[in-house]
Amino acid sequence: MDFVKVEGLRNDFIVFDGPLTPSAEDVRRWCDRRSGIGADGVLVIDPIDPSRVRMRYWNADGGEAEMCGNGLRCVARLAHLREWVAAPEFVVETTVGDHPVAVKRDSVVAFVGEPVTFRTGTLQVAGHDVHPFAIGNPHAIVFVDDVEAAPVTTVGPVIEKDPMFPNRTNVEFVEVLDEGGIKVRVWERGVGETMASGTGATAAAYVAHTVADVPAPVAVRLRGGILMVSFDEEGAWMEGPAEIVFSGSVD
Repeated sequence: MDFVKVEGLRNDFIVFDGPLTPSAEDVRRWCDRRSGIGADGVLVIDPIDPSRVRMRYWNADGGEAEMCGNGLRCVARLAHLREWVAAPEFVVETTVGDHPVAVKRDSVVAFVGEPVTFRTGTLQVAGHDVHPFAIGNPHAIVFVDDVEAAPVTTVGPVIEKDPMFPNRTNVEFVEVLDEGGIKVRVWERGVGETMASGTGATAAAYVAHTVADVPAPVAVRLRGGILMVSFDEEGAWMEGPAEIVFSGSVD
């Protein structure tokens, strides 16, 4: 079975053509960085028509997630390169709706969705103020003074699995920068700390814009690079890189 390895801001994925519904065991085996291909997750894509493709996403622990922002851009890049679509602007279907995309030479622009709060107000979790927002996936935003010193690997999993989040949550630790924009570290449910998260960066940018008055478009500085996030009447958009790494096959 053929696959393609892709990455967006060093958030990396294994892509298979559909129709395919991998088992949790297969996903964990493929994503293992010592005995498998190695990745943060698995994407399955299907062409639908010249203006539309479909994607599904599984985290490295084998659990299927609602959406993946960096994966969305990678799927767009791959579908365009394969000429599955007739133009650089098309739609990617996900389990949480349609996402218009535009493939450029050095980046991909994608509609992420409308940020919505899925809990009322600011929460207190593990001794931290948490801003809960969903945009494709559930996210918990935590503002910190110094993101490099933030307790990402200790507090992140505690917030992820807190009973207030019955489906678990991704956690973003956010530092507002004096020069503008934000710096973010990501604890991703079912994966651990990752180099980037597209939906996480978008949720963090939205909260920083609405709560901390960070002007938009917001430059989100992640360990894997910079993602630009903007907003309009429809919701949030992101622009960032998406690259093909290599291809191969597995039994």
